[in-house]
Amino acid sequence: MGWLHKKLIRPLLFRQDSERAHNHAVTSLGYVCKIPFAGNVVESLFAAPPLPVELFGLTFPNPVGLAAGMDKFGFALPGWEKLGFGHVELGGVTWHAQPGNPPPRMFRAIPAEAVINRMGFNNPGAPTFALKLAELKKSNRWPSHPVGVNLGKSKITPLEKAAEDYANSFRALRDLADFFVVNVSSPNTPNLRQLQDKAALDEIFAGLQAENVTAKKPILVKVAPDLSFEALDEILELVAPRSIAGIVATNTTISRPQTNDAALQKVYAETGGLSGKPLRERSTEVVRHLYRQTRGRVPIIGVGGIFNADDAWEKITAGAALVQCYTGLVYEGPGLAKQTVAGLRAKLDASGFKNLREAIGSANRV
Repeated sequence: MGWLHKKLIRPLLFRQDSERAHNHAVTSLGYVCKIPFAGNVVESLFAAPPLPVELFGLTFPNPVGLAAGMDKFGFALPGWEKLGFGHVELGGVTWHAQPGNPPPRMFRAIPAEAVINRMGFNNPGAPTFALKLAELKKSNRWPSHPVGVNLGKSKITPLEKAAEDYANSFRALRDLADFFVVNVSSPNTPNLRQLQDKAALDEIFAGLQAENVTAKKPILVKVAPDLSFEALDEILELVAPRSIAGIVATNTTISRPQTNDAALQKVYAETGGLSGKPLRERSTEVVRHLYRQTRGRVPIIGVGGIFNADDAWEKITAGAALVQCYTGLVYEGPGLAKQTVAGLRAKLDASGFKNLREAIGSANRV
């Protein structure tokens, strides 16, 4: 199926505008999986073998998840499980509905196997999104794997009101998702990354945890790859006092690789966050640093440049308990999760580890 995707399906999709192709792929999966027979066929082709992970009091059937941004509206939520993913992170979702930045706002850097996006948290708003998720739960089409929601700040909300904005979204969604990720690291909302400052983030988490007293949902924070290690360490200082359940490392980057390719230079000149293979090394560096600084006590979800089992294994042995894919799915196709999980199982067998937990952070112990 990987060959078929690369030789036939991907060229057809890549003839379309990047965002249009993205939306077409997600909506198609959503429609197909509404038909029981068709959904069963998808599952028979792409279901991943078991490789369970226990984390946050949740059971993940395997460590390979879908990153935020791929299914912003939850349209294909029942379908990702059938493609072999062990969890999904929906969104980003903001309190106020917003259209996002004007198009075009997504660009492929094909020779580098990368994507640049400046979507800007386009979403229907947390109250409407909550209705969508509640409807899915009632339809008995909710997946068996954990479902997370990525929370962003509304563009119209001033920074000094950010804590209230995040708390409002969490209040609307806390009974519907299994875990939440505070996104203060997207480069596509003006000044959002200022909220990675320790004092600002502390206020946000204080507000969220005040709403989380009875729900007791795991709340994580997603960090930028462009932060210095010193800035990351300041965020880590909030983990214990604000009961931060884990770190998602990393978001997209505003940096660009050096290249002499004129076509790549043109794409790299676009404003937005870069994801894909050029991000892999830096995101792994961040995972490794966070794991070492916390001595493995804070769960990390590794994101950035995961295209195969080798990439996922690199993140896991650097310190990630789970991994997430986005751009890898664009370039590798629907068999990505199945192939990656199968490859991880083979690596576990070859390494002599009894389970995945033993492999987490093992490269730091050599």
